[in-house]
Amino acid sequence: MTTNVDIKDLLAAGAHFGHKTSRWHPKMAPYIHSKRNGTHIIDLTKTVTNLETALNFISDTTAAGKQVLMVGTKRQAQDIIKKIAIDTGMPYVTERWLGGMLTNFNTIGGRVKHLKSLEERMANGELANKYNKLEVQRFQEEIDELNRLYGGIKDIASKLGAVFIVDITHDTNAVREANKMGTPIVAITDSNADPSQVKYPIPANDDAIKTIQLIADYVAAAVAEGRAKTKKVEDKTDAPATEK
Repeated sequence: MTTNVDIKDLLAAGAHFGHKTSRWHPKMAPYIHSKRNGTHIIDLTKTVTNLETALNFISDTTAAGKQVLMVGTKRQAQDIIKKIAIDTGMPYVTERWLGGMLTNFNTIGGRVKHLKSLEERMANGELANKYNKLEVQRFQEEIDELNRLYGGIKDIASKLGAVFIVDITHDTNAVREANKMGTPIVAITDSNADPSQVKYPIPANDDAIKTIQLIADYVAAAVAEGRAKTKKVEDKTDAPATEK
């Protein structure tokens, strides 16, 4: 990753504010700098180191042509995660995590296939030609609901390169399924989280919108950098051979 993480930006975003000391997870001890007014203060020097390591991994992962699933179902993260995922062409989950999204891919894939079929039939006029207006409206409502649940994973690969999660204490099912599938997790880990569940923990405040936005922007940049490397390789491969 060519972009260096700026500790001043993390400080300005409030990334150092953890939870009340009574709510901490002991395994976060190596990432705690101090206590202030009954609240843990996260060591941002550790955040910088871990974040840069995570970004390098994400860049390498997308450079290899693999997808990073973006997960953020808590209110503060939904819009941020959806935007960076769409901007970078990555799959995302910002509504409720549905059991089996990773561990029961065949069933989830069936629902996605049904959604795509309905959308195609709606777009080409087949549904309008075969059904009355009320029935077509019901089909559209079904499409809207399926898109709410599955829209972000319509083009997800059966084998992911990584999962990026904003809050592992909120999206515990995502953590469990990713670990069960052996998919590396990159995640923000606040002072109340268990970092041992994550391959690439990023110690930081997972509640502040500014912090989530800042780290998400770094992740998006890493994805874009990795994809740019892939494109350069493809361009070189496709380039015609020159005569000597």
